[in-house]
Amino acid sequence: MRTRGAAAWVAVVALVMTGCSAGEDEPEAAPSPTAGSSTPSASPAAREPAGTALDPDDPALDAALSRPVEDRVYPSVGDPGVDALHYQLDLTWSPKPRTLDAVETLTFRATEDAEQFQLDFGKALSVTSLALDGEQVTFRERGKDLVVTAPVRADERYTLEVRYRGTPRPAPAPTTRDDFNTIGWQITDQGETWTMQEPFGAYSWYAVNDHPSDKALYDFTLTTTSPWVGVANGRLQSRTRSAGSTTTDWHLDEPAASYLVTVAFGNFTMTRDRSQSGVPMTYWTPRGDERSLRSVQVAADELAWLERRLGPYPFSSLGLVVVDSTSGMETQTMITLGRTEYTLSPSVVVHEMIHQWYGDQVTPRDWRDVWMNEGMAMYLQVLWEDQEYGIDIDEKLAEFAAADGAERSAAGPPADYDPATFGEGNIYYLPALMWDEVRTRVGDDRFWQAVRAWPRSHDNANAGYDDIAAWWSRKAGDDLRPLFDAWLLGRRSPPYPT
Repeated sequence: MRTRGAAAWVAVVALVMTGCSAGEDEPEAAPSPTAGSSTPSASPAAREPAGTALDPDDPALDAALSRPVEDRVYPSVGDPGVDALHYQLDLTWSPKPRTLDAVETLTFRATEDAEQFQLDFGKALSVTSLALDGEQVTFRERGKDLVVTAPVRADERYTLEVRYRGTPRPAPAPTTRDDFNTIGWQITDQGETWTMQEPFGAYSWYAVNDHPSDKALYDFTLTTTSPWVGVANGRLQSRTRSAGSTTTDWHLDEPAASYLVTVAFGNFTMTRDRSQSGVPMTYWTPRGDERSLRSVQVAADELAWLERRLGPYPFSSLGLVVVDSTSGMETQTMITLGRTEYTLSPSVVVHEMIHQWYGDQVTPRDWRDVWMNEGMAMYLQVLWEDQEYGIDIDEKLAEFAAADGAERSAAGPPADYDPATFGEGNIYYLPALMWDEVRTRVGDDRFWQAVRAWPRSHDNANAGYDDIAAWWSRKAGDDLRPLFDAWLLGRRSPPYPT
């Protein structure tokens, strides 16, 4: 998510990818999966050419089975009746007219019997054709909803093809922060694009069940005017040029929530790297921008530090893409950074890489529990700064505690915040203080064992407040629920330190 610093908010997104640099037409060979990652061939699209419709009954799609829920903070996004399993997104971006032409093939499971279902879909885009299992069906665009009138039955699987075009427009952001006010598809004056969409905003550029409880597999075919290139989550499968255009095919081999999916079009150069543990890494930077490249190359060493704390990196590759933004957020296996000195700082890169475990490998069931992502990311970031720069962690946490009352008063408790104040300091600093209290209470050894075990225990899954409190209590051998409730739900600041 957008990282909050002491004086500013940052621009970052993390992207798992590997691929070709400018001037190359073939991707590098697929790497062997790292410890803790899934085997790429286990997911269905790895066996299919880009754009090929999948068999809805392919058991490999079971990896993306979810239990979608209605969000308690933002109930207008997502449909619990839809369990998306796989999105094939064939996107053609024309920078000068700023037009997106798209063919989306969605494989999904109906979770209940219904005479219609709906997806979130930007009203700036126009559907030109829509078919369910190969048959044209009736639909209507109602505000931000694409409502499909066709009967579906519980646990049956379907294939929906949506053809659409238009100029995507971002959605208003539910926040009072002053560094950004929209989420979703972003366009520069030159026609470059990127996406930043937490808590929702994916619907600004494709038809989606835009909720964190619904994880799905993804494949992308991205076409744009050469020498520009399209970049997305996952591993680069191919790169071809024809008649002044460049097409890239990307495959994301583990399920992701929609807010963790990203696409960028621009004049990027790719640089390969590898972490100490062997994770393939790629840096996508604006052509000729050596400063940005030098800034992001710290990621390999930082990942080594994180793996010592959190265990093996949970995905098969990692990349960073630098765009013309002053804000940003993590996406699964790709980190998107703005081109400012602060957003390219090592602390920001560390923070967003932590989310690959806390937020991406295990994802909140709904937006009430975004504190799970941000509290641990902030706590580990401060620990890293203490060890890297000598910034005393106790002094930094004391600063957080001094600000607790103001943060809690302005935005509410971390797990019961005002919906109009998404992503503000209360979900970062206050849970970081809580984790330090947990560490003090249970002891360093037991605490760090649990920090490593939690994401693995919910690999590619979701978790809510009750799950987290119960799991940590079992690991601690002590009932931590009162401590969680005080820090995360209390209207008054708990004493720190106790």
